[in-house]
Amino acid sequence: MDITVVLPSYKPDEKLLSTVEGLEAAGFDDIIVVDDGGGEEYSKYFDMLREKNTCTVLTHTENRGKGAALKTAFKWYAENRTTSGVVTADGDGQHRPEDVKAVSEEMLRTGNTVLGVRDFSQDNVPARSRFGNRATSLVFRLIVGIKVSDTQTGLRAIPAALIPAMTEVSGDRYEYETNVLLTMRRQRLPFTEVKIKTVYLEENKSSHFRAFRDSAKIYGLIFKYILTSSFIKFMGSSMVCYALDWLLFTGLHYWLSGVFGENSMADTAISTVSARIISSMLNFFINRHIFNKGGGKLGWTMVKYYILAVCILFVSTVSLHYVSLGLSSFDWISNTFGEKWLQPLIKLPIDFVLYLVSYNIQRKFVFKKAGNA
Repeated sequence: MDITVVLPSYKPDEKLLSTVEGLEAAGFDDIIVVDDGGGEEYSKYFDMLREKNTCTVLTHTENRGKGAALKTAFKWYAENRTTSGVVTADGDGQHRPEDVKAVSEEMLRTGNTVLGVRDFSQDNVPARSRFGNRATSLVFRLIVGIKVSDTQTGLRAIPAALIPAMTEVSGDRYEYETNVLLTMRRQRLPFTEVKIKTVYLEENKSSHFRAFRDSAKIYGLIFKYILTSSFIKFMGSSMVCYALDWLLFTGLHYWLSGVFGENSMADTAISTVSARIISSMLNFFINRHIFNKGGGKLGWTMVKYYILAVCILFVSTVSLHYVSLGLSSFDWISNTFGEKWLQPLIKLPIDFVLYLVSYNIQRKFVFKKAGNA
């Protein structure tokens, strides 16, 4: 195949040799193996690979991490190879040769970066891996704005044209792979997913992933991305406009409850609608400036924005009325908060959930042409 395989390896065992043999049997004849400073005890495995015509072994004198090993291989590849691209895999037997081949063929077919994604719903997946990936995937989808089924997959096919850029991505350990996804998001680089066999050998004991330290680095990168993206501006806009919305609602509700009576649907509806019209108008023009500097077709964008606003408003009004009505039936809640202050307090968690829904819809549909970050 017109593909170069990269295998970063730290303190390997016989599975590294069987992985290489499986790749050779699958048709791969250009394999870069990186010895990430495991020490003399493990040098015999790399010496055996050096005897193979299919393998090039690069060595770190000390352990530097998976990300550093990948970048070492990428730099060597950029200077010495002219294949169509690189496919990275793990050398511990968790990536089957047929899956490495499937990911490579998809990259050759589409010209896109391809991720080999695992199915974390299977019974053989360790609980920490299942929870960690689902949590990170949810954060990527809600906050970063990309849908990735397996954020930490090591099986990735990357076109040759992108390899120089991959050497510039920061990170030396497992956070490097997360940073690659964030870089692809910033640069609008398309990617494709291919489902692969989920293999965990001995509860994934061979993994060198440090649950706390490496997870902290990964989420630190995501937080940094948020702070440098339009999301933080969007959040600031929402906070300002929501504060205005809440203050207007509270004032109107306090006044109208004396006109229509407590727990009146008319009071809730008028207070909610009036406050939302004023705050949403301000929010629209702020967000329009954030995402497209005030350009684009104002009319159609506003139509989409207010269709969304009406739907969110309806859900907010109905939820607020019936939730407060239900809670007010408990005497201790009514006595603690009072009828007039119960709805303003309930409004906070309800609107927080609706805010997350609204944010994602605005990013994907309302301001889509503006290129949300």
